[in-house]
Amino acid sequence: MCDNGKANTHVLFCGPHFPASHNYTKEYLHNYLFIQVDHLPFESIPDLIGNYDICVVNSMRLNSDVIARASRMKLIMQYGVGLEGVDITAATNHGIKVARIPGKVTGNAASCAEMAIYIMLGLLRKQDEMQCSVRLKKLGDPVGDTLFGKTVFILGYGNIGIELAKRLRPFGVKILATKRNWASNDPKATLENGTHEDSVDEKGSHEDIYEFAKKSDIVVCCLTMNSQTLGMAMKPKPDGYTRNMKHLGRVYLIPTQVGTVNENFISSMRKGGLLVNIARGGLLDYKAVYEGLESGHLGGVGMDVAWMEPFDPNDPILKFPNVLLTPHVAGVTESSYRSMAKVVGDVALQLHSGKPLTGIEYAN
Repeated sequence: MCDNGKANTHVLFCGPHFPASHNYTKEYLHNYLFIQVDHLPFESIPDLIGNYDICVVNSMRLNSDVIARASRMKLIMQYGVGLEGVDITAATNHGIKVARIPGKVTGNAASCAEMAIYIMLGLLRKQDEMQCSVRLKKLGDPVGDTLFGKTVFILGYGNIGIELAKRLRPFGVKILATKRNWASNDPKATLENGTHEDSVDEKGSHEDIYEFAKKSDIVVCCLTMNSQTLGMAMKPKPDGYTRNMKHLGRVYLIPTQVGTVNENFISSMRKGGLLVNIARGGLLDYKAVYEGLESGHLGGVGMDVAWMEPFDPNDPILKFPNVLLTPHVAGVTESSYRSMAKVVGDVALQLHSGKPLTGIEYAN
């Protein structure tokens, strides 16, 4: 309770993953004793969520059953942009606002773009084989490839795609990109106002994705995960572990439908082409990716996101030496996380004082 008799504002971070989000937010608010920042294990959240005003979901799935218990909740938000784990309809029905933090203003998009380049370079220079050579004390092996001269297809030209295109330019690549709506009504038109679209050599719409895949050496998936692009339904994985964890609302993704990057898309790519996913795991069809690697049609796959998270380190797809997996850290940088901690902290302060909430983008 505050000195003025007003109740404290309570902020909940869900689960053990992405610990810097909670730590940096708590650090930002350490002088504001009337804001309480907690992080709780998944199993205790359904019983305790009713004590909180703001929920930062991180990697937890907030379904209708959990949301129904959030009796004092005013805002559910993501420490970033992805809200596919939140039942937005249920939140709306309970009078709870749902929001994301726009990646463009926090540096999250720039951080993800840099990670995409890191993954591309890791695949081109055969990172796994290089580590093997180090262990075997071999010099001058393997023979890698350059990013220079390649054609890169940015599948989904949103905030991350824009930042990626800007950073790819100095590498001497040709950039293709698709999005559903460009600033110009004609996606092939040349813009004259010096906008970010000038970073793209060839622009297309969703109908052009197969044609662009044929032309490209590298495809980078930057799509938003929604009903139009979703490749895998959110559904509990049918094993004993998940049955024991089912009530926690954890997100497990198993193949139930094909996604945008499916068998047709992968087969349309150049033989030996590289596939990079910096968006969401469900956008790729697992079976198609696995078969593309097994047949040698795919020259390599790099992912910062996976079909199930945390990803099984014994999954068969990781047996391929040309697969590079990182633990969902594309946006986890000092710069972006400090910026997002400020947004969450400021929102908590604004909610406490009854002011309009700024720095976030509402989904309902």
